Amino acid sequence: MKVLVTGGAGYIGSHACKALAQWGHQPIVYDNLLTGHRDAVRWGPLAVGDILDRDRLDAVFAAHRPDVVIHFAALAYVGESVADPGAYYRVNVGGTLSLLQAMVRHQVLTLVFSSSCATYGAPDSLPIIETTPQVPINPYGYTKLAVERMLADFGTAHKIRSVALRYFNAAGADADGELGERHDPETHAIPLAIKAALGLGPTFTVLGTDYPTQDGSAIRDYIHVSDLADAHLKALHYLEAGGERAAFNLATGVGTSVLKLVSAVAEVTKKPVPVSYLPRRSGDPAILYATSQRAQEKLGWKPQFVTTEETVETAVRFFQQSASSTSRVGRRARR
Repeated sequence: MKVLVTGGAGYIGSHACKALAQWGHQPIVYDNLLTGHRDAVRWGPLAVGDILDRDRLDAVFAAHRPDVVIHFAALAYVGESVADPGAYYRVNVGGTLSLLQAMVRHQVLTLVFSSSCATYGAPDSLPIIETTPQVPINPYGYTKLAVERMLADFGTAHKIRSVALRYFNAAGADADGELGERHDPETHAIPLAIKAALGLGPTFTVLGTDYPTQDGSAIRDYIHVSDLADAHLKALHYLEAGGERAAFNLATGVGTSVLKLVSAVAEVTKKPVPVSYLPRRSGDPAILYATSQRAQEKLGWKPQFVTTEETVETAVRFFQQSASSTSRVGRRARR
C-alpha cells in the first residue's frame, strides 16, 4: 500500500515508516518539519506541508495517490496546551478536520489515528480499558477526544473507516539505533533520566514523592515505540481486512514508578542518575496503567518489550551512539 503518514518525520511517525517499509508498504511522509527531522525520513518520499494547508494537501494527494492515511501530526505538550489552548484546537482539531476533508475529496477512506491516554484524564478505576469514561483534564486530551468524535461522524457521513490508538507513555528507541527521541524541549522521563546519567543533560527532576504508591513517586505505563509502530501497521491491516471503526489501548499493562525508572537507567548505564525533587504537579494522577487485551484480540498485537530495562537499554544505546557521532563530527571539524 501507499501510506500517507502525517507527522512521519517525528519520533513515533518515523518508527512507523520504518515498520511500513519492512512490510513492503511505501510510506509518504507529510510533515511541516517544525518538530520533525528531515534526516528521519529514510523509507519513502517527503512532502513538506502543513495539515492546515488545503491546497498543499490536495497537491500531495493528487501527486502520490495514497491508499490509506496514518495521522500523527499534532501538537503534543500537555503544559503548552494549558498555556495556549487556541494553538492546540487549531492544529489538532482544525488540522485533522482539514485532513479528513481532503481524504473525502480524494476518496481515501481508511485512517489510523494517533490518539492518547490523555483522553481518559484521571480515571476512578484501574487498569484503564477502552470503556473507561473519557474525561480529559487538559486541552491536549480534549483535542484528541474531539478528533475521535470527528472520526465517528465522518464514518457515518462519508464512510471513512478508522482506528484510534490510545497509547500510553511512548519510550525507547529503534533497536538498530537508527531512530530515537529528539524532542525540543524534551519532556519524556526516560530520555531526561538517560541524559542526566550520561552527562548530556541537566539533573533529572522527580515531581512528587508523596503519592500513595509503594515508593511515593508517580506510576506510569511505558510502551516501547517499536511496539507502537507495529500496532499502527496491524491496525492498517485490520482495516484493510474489513475491520470496523474501533479504538484500542496500547500499553504494557504494567505500571513503573518514576523512582524505579531512575533505578533502571542507573542499572543500564552503570552510572548514577543525578536527581532533584520538586512537589507534584497539580492534576497529575498517582497511577496510570492500562490493559491492551482488546488490541491483542482484534489486531493480533502484543508488546514485545515488556520490562523497563529492555526499553531503557534501546534508548541508552541510541543516545550513546548519537553522542559518539557528534563527538566524531566535532573532532573532524577541529582538524
